[in-house]
Amino acid sequence: MGRAWSLIAAVFAIFLLGVPASAAPSVQKKCTVDDERLTELSGLAADADHWYAINDGGSRIRVFVLGHDCKVEREIDNDIDPYDTEDLALAADGTFWLSDTGDNGAKRSTVALISVTPSGEAKIHRLTYPDGPHDTEALLLGHDGTPYLITKVPIGLSAIYQPTGKLASPGPTPLKQVGTLSYLPTGTPGGPVVNEVSNVLVTGGAVSADGHVVAVRTYTDVYLYPAPDGDVLKALKGTAVRVPLANEEQGEAIAFQPDGTLISGGEGDSSPIHVVAGAASLAAPKTSSTPAPQAARTGKSAAPAAGSSDLPLPVIIGVAAAALALMLLVLGLRSRRR
Repeated sequence: MGRAWSLIAAVFAIFLLGVPASAAPSVQKKCTVDDERLTELSGLAADADHWYAINDGGSRIRVFVLGHDCKVEREIDNDIDPYDTEDLALAADGTFWLSDTGDNGAKRSTVALISVTPSGEAKIHRLTYPDGPHDTEALLLGHDGTPYLITKVPIGLSAIYQPTGKLASPGPTPLKQVGTLSYLPTGTPGGPVVNEVSNVLVTGGAVSADGHVVAVRTYTDVYLYPAPDGDVLKALKGTAVRVPLANEEQGEAIAFQPDGTLISGGEGDSSPIHVVAGAASLAAPKTSSTPAPQAARTGKSAAPAAGSSDLPLPVIIGVAAAALALMLLVLGLRSRRR
């Protein structure tokens, strides 16, 4: 009986830890951001020559231009007062898009995307959710310019939203839910809360310069999805490569350099910037990868249909295996009693 229960416990431990990493590339510390103006680094973007960063929150728009040595070279700023900026994306035309979507108290009637030109001209584009307030920290900007927002939830499904039409300024433009994501604990260390929660909270997103790889990060891991046709939503329904990140205290930012190098960072008085060289190639369409520990679904409702399951396949398999082991144990005990 002791062996049987040990087997059941082992099976449950395996699926609770989630799918093991599909790749173990080298994550290197590049440099440290120690500028007192940038202690709450929450979003990153990159071009061939510079990195760009924003703080979490703030009372005005400030995009910091960094060299590859983590030193702030200058600021791009505007007097617009955001509520809670969380993520940053760089469009092909050089426009910065700030995701003013943080809402820890779930009380905002609108959120916003703020577009900022390299010269500092800015416009606010207000947005409304179809189902009430959400706390959102991840922005994905498709190669076609379509923005996608991914909510941050500790339990259940993170919802994916996109605008119902062309962004208006000041708006608001309604959002629609177009899918969901869910992640499992991975055991990767890091994050500001208990490890199992840090493993599943979505804190940032990025799309490669060519639009062929989509990245979604938690406090501890990044998931790389191939998007050979540039379709972000289609990519999020597919398989992914999980890359464990460095043990970041509060990792919230992720971006691709044009050469496919992944850069990550987060909040802190002295925040390291980590790089994963060639990360985009890990998610090439022909790269061997395991199913990502999540499922993206289309449709407005996050509630499961009758008879369907919202559990990821690895969880279903794990539960089934444990149930089978338990059943065999019970049958064995009955047989002995007879």
